[in-house]
Amino acid sequence: MSAKVRLVIPEAPPPQAVAVTETRAVAKGNGIRLGVLDNSKGNADHLLKFIVEGVKALLPVASVVSLRKDSVSLPAPADILDRLAAESDYVITAMAD
Repeated sequence: MSAKVRLVIPEAPPPQAVAVTETRAVAKGNGIRLGVLDNSKGNADHLLKFIVEGVKALLPVASVVSLRKDSVSLPAPADILDRLAAESDYVITAMAD
């Protein structure tokens, strides 16, 4: 006797793509302003440095703002997020051990 099996896949719908505005694109030949948020886990700084070097090899980068959270278990404080938002076109963050 064969039993029916009902599979339910609880996936959320994919997020809608957000159009990149002209001000967030590569800044008219000057390069992008890259933000880096280190979550303070061991070796995250090494991983982020490797990623930044890779981005610099592929794209023109005008500046890099690198900030570090105080605690791996807490979210980034508002002042860090505000600074990244004000001084960066794109932000990279990573965890490592």
